[in-house]
Amino acid sequence: MGCVNDGTPPIEDMPEEVATEPKPARPIPKFDRDSAYAYVEQQVNFGPRVVNSDAHKQTREWLVEKLESFGAEVREQNFEAEAYDGTTLSATNIIARYAPELQDRILLTAHWDTRPFADSPLEDDENAVVNGADDGASGVGVLLEVARQLGENTPDIGVDIVLLDAEDYGQSGGGSRTSWALGAQYYAKNVPEPKPRFGILLDMVGARDAKFGVEGNSERYAPQVVRKVWRLANSMGYGDYYINERRGAIVDDHFFINSIANIPTIDIINMPGNTTGGSQFVEHWHTGDDNIDIIDKRTLRAAGQVVLATIFREAAGTL
Repeated sequence: MGCVNDGTPPIEDMPEEVATEPKPARPIPKFDRDSAYAYVEQQVNFGPRVVNSDAHKQTREWLVEKLESFGAEVREQNFEAEAYDGTTLSATNIIARYAPELQDRILLTAHWDTRPFADSPLEDDENAVVNGADDGASGVGVLLEVARQLGENTPDIGVDIVLLDAEDYGQSGGGSRTSWALGAQYYAKNVPEPKPRFGILLDMVGARDAKFGVEGNSERYAPQVVRKVWRLANSMGYGDYYINERRGAIVDDHFFINSIANIPTIDIINMPGNTTGGSQFVEHWHTGDDNIDIIDKRTLRAAGQVVLATIFREAAGTL
């Protein structure tokens, strides 16, 4: 994602949500952190998933195969986009649907591509390779484990898992915000019907001791979803991860899903605050240090178990 602030201050007062009649609740599956870790590791083993590369193609085929094996109805949303440097990107959003016959749906999303170059001011090696273990693979790994669970325990609500492409080919250093999240922009203009009611984006959800602060555009566009998810996470004992502290508004995939598709979508993202170099993001962001050694299974579980609980509680009307 781009470290670009859209200049919009967070909403101060969140409106009350409308109460719904509870339904019979199904047991919430236990998120398998070892399984999620293995999915992250496999992506990293393919190598950097830069759009147009062989590793990108191999990863796409693997992701489609895994999601189909988990019982999802899978569609490849192919598109071409021009990157800020003039490169034509042949990209694919992967859309996996559970209970496709249901009108009431939730969106879960992450990006599966990686940054083509290590351009962080903290990176002093001009030949460094961004493996994207956290920035990309962690969110996808969590969603693959969620997909596996949904294949075995489908709740009474539709779920669209969308793995977005061409997120990380944007122009850094004050470039246009529309140079980022090209897959999200395409998806937002071509959302399959029925449109999900709300969404959750997972980005950089794998590092040790992650701090999921409340990101500004999440609060601006989807304050009720923020409140529900953070309250649920704290009730489940994950308050050390889901901290009730406000962070700046960033341009990530959810920004375009909110502003173009009008699907209220939050970003669960590791934003510990100002770090060395002045970034809001973690120090391994866009560096050669973003490798499998960064990933912590407990953090993956904190992200995935809360997402599973959100789905099943929302299906029961008790979120």
